[in-house]
Amino acid sequence: MRVARVVAGRVGELAIVFLGVTFLIYAAVWALPGDPIAALGGDRPLPPNVVAELRERFHLDEPLWQQYLRYLGGLFTGDLGTAFDGRPVAERMASRWPVTITLALTAWVIEVVLGVLLGLWAGLRKDTAIDRTILFGTILATSIPIFVVGVTVQLVFGLQLGWAPIAGTDAGWPVAYLLPALVIAVFGLASIARLMRGSVIDSMESDFVRTLRAKGIPRSRIVGVHVTRNSVAPVLTFVAIDLGFLLGGAVVIEGIFNLPGIGQLLFSAIRTQEGPTVVGVATTLILIFLALNVLVDIINSALDPRIRHD
Repeated sequence: MRVARVVAGRVGELAIVFLGVTFLIYAAVWALPGDPIAALGGDRPLPPNVVAELRERFHLDEPLWQQYLRYLGGLFTGDLGTAFDGRPVAERMASRWPVTITLALTAWVIEVVLGVLLGLWAGLRKDTAIDRTILFGTILATSIPIFVVGVTVQLVFGLQLGWAPIAGTDAGWPVAYLLPALVIAVFGLASIARLMRGSVIDSMESDFVRTLRAKGIPRSRIVGVHVTRNSVAPVLTFVAIDLGFLLGGAVVIEGIFNLPGIGQLLFSAIRTQEGPTVVGVATTLILIFLALNVLVDIINSALDPRIRHD
């Protein structure tokens, strides 16, 4: 019953967030300067009657609030809208999901494994040169914009050293995904390392560790069994939610590395003012992120009875 109450409460809260965020995105997309229908003709302007017909077909002649309500009604039936080329947005996204999911999961595994190991290493060597180096590296990593890291990695490791392809997915997994996944993983890796370091330090200074030492338990067993298990728990929430950020963060990187995923679709749709596609992709990413939030709350509530959501 407690878990059910948590789920009901969180779903209600996130429904309000979903409505607010999607309306802001919808309004922002359709408030962009320029006429997306007129832009379809390129250098040759479309006849006025064709423009009027297309605006009516895509309901662009209606007030913004009415367009948004119509879009919401379609969402409840699984309709993400129709692109200007006549194809459903969901159909355009379907073929691109495998690339984005593969990229996100690869980056997720990299950041979890390296982040936990670096955080554990730094926490066990508090205030040493290793600890300070890891802290400096994580701060530096999160201070550089992702597109700067992406272009730099592409130039150095792709073009100059030739360690991995710089574009496309022809080489398959993991070769084609390694560089872009590393770029995306850097930011989450830095956060996980700092969280893990703090948890390890707290655990090592806790009473239960002092008790284990007094009983003569070997340090390797204390760290490997007790400290690591207790330190990983606070990181789990961040790790689960970060998967949603990885899906969204793939937008810029897929554009830089020319990966035919959801991010590249959104990137190209923004450049061509393909409003229905931008709104459809953004809505899907929001739904995934909110669903992960609910999932994290369910897991936390089930595993830790002390957690209460009032």
